[in-house]
Amino acid sequence: MPSIADTVTEMVQWVFPEHAGAPGQIHGGRMMQWIATVGTIAASRVARGNVVLGAMDDIDFLHPVKVGEVAVLRAQVEFVGRCSLEVGVRVYSENVTTGARALTLSSHLVFVKMDERFRPAPVPDAILPRGADEAALFEAAQVRRRHRLERLHRRAARARDVADDGAEQLRWRFESSRSVLPEDTLFGSTMFPGKLLMDVDEAGGILSMRYTRGLVMTACLDALDFYSPISTHEVVTFKAGLNHVGTSSLEVGVKVLTEVPMTGETRHACTAYLAYVHLGADLRPQPCPPFTPATPEEQRRWEEALGRRERRLVRVKALKASINEGR
Repeated sequence: MPSIADTVTEMVQWVFPEHAGAPGQIHGGRMMQWIATVGTIAASRVARGNVVLGAMDDIDFLHPVKVGEVAVLRAQVEFVGRCSLEVGVRVYSENVTTGARALTLSSHLVFVKMDERFRPAPVPDAILPRGADEAALFEAAQVRRRHRLERLHRRAARARDVADDGAEQLRWRFESSRSVLPEDTLFGSTMFPGKLLMDVDEAGGILSMRYTRGLVMTACLDALDFYSPISTHEVVTFKAGLNHVGTSSLEVGVKVLTEVPMTGETRHACTAYLAYVHLGADLRPQPCPPFTPATPEEQRRWEEALGRRERRLVRVKALKASINEGR
């Protein structure tokens, strides 16, 4: 059985201007796409077959990767269940002039191995931790797995949740749709989640820029669960709504629906919560225009967003502390 170190996959990307969101730094959705890509490669190697992304842990951007720098993505399988695998991904920015590396973000992704009929299939190899450090990673992965199972037991009901959730009461919202083409898929006819994540971030970013009348940078993506797969030739719709505005940051919720045009069947693919930072011309945070929730739906979203914001602050503080301890 492989150890965690035996499963390491590293992907290196030079950040070109075409990868940028705000001037001079990488587009958050592009980074999410790369994370999904390297995670899928690592999981597929251990699963010895095709895998699909089922869930993602929080992604917190500690600092952006700049154009001209190298993004180094390091993925490793940290736990294997019967049909599922958890992959940890860390991303480093590398200055090619000095060789210095800095941790940009870390996240964990859960994949499910699928057979040729697109049904869950057993993973042939388990993970055997080697040494105390790998044992700690293995134990932490089992804790996260228990928490995810608590979240996901209502997955079937959420897939049928296609209501607008009071969106008509929102003063700030954005909606876009597009068809899923073969180039959006990785295995067979299912949309690659990396492409979906980029679209999700773009929808949230457009609404954020319209509200702030300025540039924004993706700060984080909260834990994300996928409720239903999206297939080729379906129509995917992104419904973004403004949930909360802070001093220089704002939260946007994006609900993703997928529709079969020939039958009219509509399913709920996922709902994402993203935080953005408003940037000035010098690319430093600057105040957002003030916002006061006025309708019942705006007030409900505002209150729920406050709880997520508190959890983000605690999470980022703990992540930064762990990095400092490791130096």
